[in-house]
Amino acid sequence: MHVDHLTFAVGSAGLKSESDRLGTLLGERFRDGGFHPRFGTRNHILPLADERYLEVVEVLEHPAAEKAPFGQAVRARSEMGGGWLGWVVSVDDLAPYETRLEREAVRGSRHFPDGRLLEWEQIGVKGLISDPQLPYFIKWESDPTVLPSALHGDIHLDRIEIAGTRSRVEDWLGVDLGEVFDGVKLKFSSEYGQPGLLSATFSTPRGKVKI
Repeated sequence: MHVDHLTFAVGSAGLKSESDRLGTLLGERFRDGGFHPRFGTRNHILPLADERYLEVVEVLEHPAAEKAPFGQAVRARSEMGGGWLGWVVSVDDLAPYETRLEREAVRGSRHFPDGRLLEWEQIGVKGLISDPQLPYFIKWESDPTVLPSALHGDIHLDRIEIAGTRSRVEDWLGVDLGEVFDGVKLKFSSEYGQPGLLSATFSTPRGKVKI
């Protein structure tokens, strides 16, 4: 189980402006990640170290966005002003989660601007919608050379702070998290009313950056 990426939903500024803002804070430029036809969204991505990446995502006026849970989740977060949508863990096998959640994984895909196709399966977005402290699960289907994390950036994800409870997330994942999970420090804060991802701290060549 791997902390694969974090997702940030845009606010009223739009995808380019939000990507430029975050890129300025982190000292790197985001890349155009392409369009998700099954979800009615598009994204910009920033490859990180340790086979992770940061995603900034925008919902589109597209029929898929009204039906797909991921499109619904992005729209809801954007209508709240934007911000951290959640975190995603990658696994080698989604079957145990399909059994536990009693539903099948959903296929996803997007074309990079250069035409390459990225494909995956995911499950758990409905859990994220009902309880935003929970990550969802992804299994990559494409060749590792195509994955967003394959570009190996110089920025490390150091810590994430989550409004919620450690035991709830451990039950969802089916593992004990510890203070550090897959090389990422985890801090849980229970004093907030609304659960979700509060902040992420990155180690950059220019020092620590908290967003």
